[in-house]
Amino acid sequence: MRDRGGSDIAAILHAHWRAILLVVVATLGAGVFTALIVTLGEANRQRDRALDLQSHSFEVMLRTRALAETMARAEATLGRYVISADKKIGQQYSEEWQQAGRQLDRLDQLTRDTPEQNRRVGALRAAYESRGDELSIIALSTRYKKNQQALSRYYAAADADALHRTGRLLQGFLDSERMLLERRTAVADASVTSSNRAAAVLAVFGAAIVLGAILLGWLTVRAQTARAIAAAEAEDERERAELLEVAVRTTTEDLEAEARERAAAEAKLRQMQTLDAIGQLTGGIAHDFNNMLAVVLGGIELAKRHSDDPGEVVRHLDSAAEGADRAAALTRRLLTFARAEALQPVAVEAASVIAGMSDLIDRTLGDLVTVQVTDDSGGWQVFVDPHGLENAVLNLAVNARDAMDGRGTLTIATGHATLRDHQVDHCAAGDYVTIVVTDTGCGMSEAVIARVFEPFFTTKPIGKGTGLGLSQIFGFVQQSGGAVAIRSAPGAGCTVTVYLPRHIVAQAVSSDAIDTFPVALDVPAATTLDILVVEDDPRVLAATIGALEALGHRPVACADPLRAESVVEEHGRRFDLILSDVLMPGRTGPELVADLTARLPDAAVLFVTGFSGDAGEQGGLAGRQVLRKPFTMAALAAAIDAAIAARPAAEAIRSAA
Repeated sequence: MRDRGGSDIAAILHAHWRAILLVVVATLGAGVFTALIVTLGEANRQRDRALDLQSHSFEVMLRTRALAETMARAEATLGRYVISADKKIGQQYSEEWQQAGRQLDRLDQLTRDTPEQNRRVGALRAAYESRGDELSIIALSTRYKKNQQALSRYYAAADADALHRTGRLLQGFLDSERMLLERRTAVADASVTSSNRAAAVLAVFGAAIVLGAILLGWLTVRAQTARAIAAAEAEDERERAELLEVAVRTTTEDLEAEARERAAAEAKLRQMQTLDAIGQLTGGIAHDFNNMLAVVLGGIELAKRHSDDPGEVVRHLDSAAEGADRAAALTRRLLTFARAEALQPVAVEAASVIAGMSDLIDRTLGDLVTVQVTDDSGGWQVFVDPHGLENAVLNLAVNARDAMDGRGTLTIATGHATLRDHQVDHCAAGDYVTIVVTDTGCGMSEAVIARVFEPFFTTKPIGKGTGLGLSQIFGFVQQSGGAVAIRSAPGAGCTVTVYLPRHIVAQAVSSDAIDTFPVALDVPAATTLDILVVEDDPRVLAATIGALEALGHRPVACADPLRAESVVEEHGRRFDLILSDVLMPGRTGPELVADLTARLPDAAVLFVTGFSGDAGEQGGLAGRQVLRKPFTMAALAAAIDAAIAARPAAEAIRSAA
């Protein structure tokens, strides 16, 4: 009885201790399980956070590189726009630059959680806007036909502070984001390592508990597997980011090197081209001017010798005047060729334009190049800028001379053709006038032909060309609605065919009509006008006063533009016309007219200039009559009539007369 009781008590005690042990084991198991869950959950959160931060940093870096590429692409597009003046290319530049702005806005949103990076975005935005202002001026200059000004500004912008500052900010932004990514990764790795250590400790305690050990082992295996997968994914992302970084860095370095080389080459080759053009043209121009001056001086001297014979005096003076007119016409052609003349398309015969520039071609190419000109155009006309056409033909001739090494035969043939739709480039179906320039030079390969119209591409050695000639021809022909085709092979010469749309009008304007002068006028004007003449050159002032008096007007001379107001006050009468030079020391013609508007509100305005490029540089000439020097009395009378007719009070003056 006592033995049974003792065994029962022992069983109760064992059961009690087993229960206690079960509670302890369950508690320990629950604690281990809970601690394990918390630990693994924290590890997962740290891993997810690390991946999110890495993805965020990668996106910021990709956005930054995309911004750099977009800005570089936009600037390259602007360069093509400056060369070609094609409005579509200008629109493409504007869209690409706006796209860069949107990318910058996205970058600003991505970095708002990082104040330091967000401040860098602000600095980058300021540099972007500053660079945009510089490029906008270049685009506006191109849009308003100031090609030389736009090109010079574009060259200067290639080394501008805003460009360098933008590059430094982009690189600094990338470096900062990369360091931030490294710090975030290090913190996440340390947190994950700490969590793993805690899990290992819990695994040791859970080893005494079978269920806890099994569960802990399963969770541990699962955690290790997840960690391995995350590490593999992170490694893949890291490798992809490194490859992308290398590609972007390589592209950026190539673009920077290309920009530097292009800027240096442009400056050097532009100077070489200018010197080459001067060297080619100086001899011919000097020869022609000497011939004309010989006619002028000879006529004047013969007139002096025959002063007792009025008929001989008139004949010799007429001969001198003809020589002076020819010299003035040559000067206008030179200004036009230099792009100082405001150019407009007219209906012309291409054969007449080429025939009119034959002397210029001969002087430029030299005596060792034989030039053959043929015409089979049938009198077909084109609607183009004659001086632009002259420039295109001259560029083709110079390229052909260089390809022939200064010796050979150059053939310029005008003809006509009827094309199908897109038979040549993008030409629409219809009739076209053709200008075929053929040389006996070295020829070109297919690879060179494919790139020959690219700006700044050239196969010539340094000092022989800029690579702009054919690109300018291509832009001119495209703006005129035509196309250019090239047929060539190495060693077989080259044939360049220009297609220009046929223009049908009643009568073509020949190339010589552009430079003709009115005949002399001996009849005084029907209406006598009070005219204020402002001219700083005393000889030109005296000649102009004499011409106006001969026309029957009452001119008042003013040799100093700064005294114009005083002259008006001294004479105490209202002037009907202000006749002023454009460029004068102290004050320009447009500035003078603007200052006199309050005193002479009803006066007509006539500007006189010897350099027609003034009209393009001075906005005050808009809507005003402009007379070019030298001028005849007939041209002066016609210009005065046009200026009087254009003023609001013209009808009142005619009625008073």
